[in-house]
Amino acid sequence: MRAMILAAGRGERMRPLTDIRPKPLIQAGDKALISWNIEKLVQAGICDIIINHAWLGQQIVDYLGNGHAYGATLHYSAENPALETAGGIAQALPFFEDQPFLVINADIWTDWDACQAFDMAAQLMPQDLASLLLVPNPEHHPEGDFGVQSDSAYLCPKDRPNSSAYTLSGIGVYKPELFASIPAKQSAKSATLLHQAIAQSRIKGFIHPGYWIDVGTVERLHQLEQHLESKQGSRYT
Repeated sequence: MRAMILAAGRGERMRPLTDIRPKPLIQAGDKALISWNIEKLVQAGICDIIINHAWLGQQIVDYLGNGHAYGATLHYSAENPALETAGGIAQALPFFEDQPFLVINADIWTDWDACQAFDMAAQLMPQDLASLLLVPNPEHHPEGDFGVQSDSAYLCPKDRPNSSAYTLSGIGVYKPELFASIPAKQSAKSATLLHQAIAQSRIKGFIHPGYWIDVGTVERLHQLEQHLESKQGSRYT
């Protein structure tokens, strides 16, 4: 399985830190945010990785290089301007050679085991388009993104009766056809595609009950650093 790390965001809510460096290179603990996720993928045996970038993107390329220091082979997909999530994935589709692939946001930190991505891919039926990892709704996003039903593996709208709302973690296994209709170099968000596919019962969901944080603000960066300090000396990657 190949993977993509989404690293093209501007990081407006983390200014002024992101005025001089891209958010994926902000340090948490003893390494950059994106480095944590590269190491997580490599530990799972997912070593062929493409990274999109836009704002100060050359810094990411210079910092990570070819990935050999991580035991990975890194490729890059430059965007100018940034193409949003779906547009960025669509631009990188040839890299995945028509096979399901893992996508992970560069600016999250989680104790999720990336080996589970293989199970998520294996459980995709022919009509399915994606399998998303969901987390309990954090304080900054209490309304959630999608609904989970106790009697179905397929996601539903979050306001459907007898369902519970959960938040998209920024991790998912996707089939290329979900993004195939997006024209080259066109900006597009993934939410519209996902909601359309969910309405057709073509998106599965799995819940991660462990630690997860979207490092979207300076405050949450401090929260992550406190978590890492509390776990110092243990295996938390």
